Amino acid sequence: MEAQELFKKVRKIEIKTRGLSKQIFSGEYHSVFKGRGMAFSEVREYQFGDDIRNIDWNVTARFNHPFVKIFEEERELTVMLLIDVSGSNLFGTHGQLKREMITEMAATLSFSAIQNNDKVGVIFFSDKIEKFIPPKKGSSHILRIIRELIDFRAENNGTNIAEALRYLTNVIKKRATAFLISDFMDDDFEKAVQIANHKHDLIAIRITDRRETIMPNVGMVRMLDAETGKQMWIDTGSASVRHQLSRWATDKSRELDVLFSRMGVDMVKAYTGEDYVKPLMNMFRKREARS
Repeated sequence: MEAQELFKKVRKIEIKTRGLSKQIFSGEYHSVFKGRGMAFSEVREYQFGDDIRNIDWNVTARFNHPFVKIFEEERELTVMLLIDVSGSNLFGTHGQLKREMITEMAATLSFSAIQNNDKVGVIFFSDKIEKFIPPKKGSSHILRIIRELIDFRAENNGTNIAEALRYLTNVIKKRATAFLISDFMDDDFEKAVQIANHKHDLIAIRITDRRETIMPNVGMVRMLDAETGKQMWIDTGSASVRHQLSRWATDKSRELDVLFSRMGVDMVKAYTGEDYVKPLMNMFRKREARS
C-alpha cells in the first residue's frame, strides 16, 4: 500500500475509533478493568474498625503501638490483542470485510486502554505467530498498531488459535487482559483457552458475517476456501444445501457459546457491517455487574 493511502486510512480509523473510545468506552473500561490487584502504599496508626490482618507488626513493635498497612489499587493494566489474520477474515458481504471490522474494534479497545494509561501489545496469528508487538503506552504506539492492522499481510492463511494462546501464556509473564479477536474458524483449542484464562483475563470477540449463517438462493456459486485454497461449486438453489450450511454455522456458534461459558470466558459476537458498540457495551456492563 502506498504511504499516502496508508496514512489516510490510519487517520480515518483513528478519528472514528478515538471518538468512540472517548465518548463511550472510557467510563465502562475504567470501571470493569481495574488493574492487577492491590499494592502497598504506606503505613498509618491503627484506627478503630481497621482490619487487624493489615497490622504491620514490625512498625508496631518499633513504636510500641499498632500501625496498619495501607494498600492502593494497581491501576496500570497490560492489554493484549490477539488478532486473527488468517485467510477467512478476507470475507464480508455487508459493506466491510471481517478483517476491517477487526481493525476497528482493536483500535477502539487500544484507545480505551491508553486513556487509562495502560500498555497495549499485539499478537498477529494465522496458523503460526506472524508478528508480536510488545506492550507499550502512548498514542504513537497505538498509531503504529493501527498501521500494522491495516497494512499487515500474513505469510500463512490457516488458523491455529491454540498456538496464539500458548504464545500469549509464554511471552506475557504478568497477568494481562487479553482480547482474542477472530472468526474462530478453527477447532481443538479448548485446553489452550483453559490455560490462558487461568493466567490472564481472557475475552473472546467473534467476528462473523450474516451470509455465513443464512445463504441466499443465487443458484450455482463457485466458492473459495481462503485458508486452504480449495475451490468448489455450491448449488445454493438447493434447499437441502442451504439448510446444511445454516446448520453447520448454528452448530459452530453453539459449540463456541458452550465452550467459553464453561471456561468462564466472556464472548462478544459482532457482525460485519453492523454496530459493534452495543455488544461490546453489553459485555462491559455484564462484567461490571458481576464485580
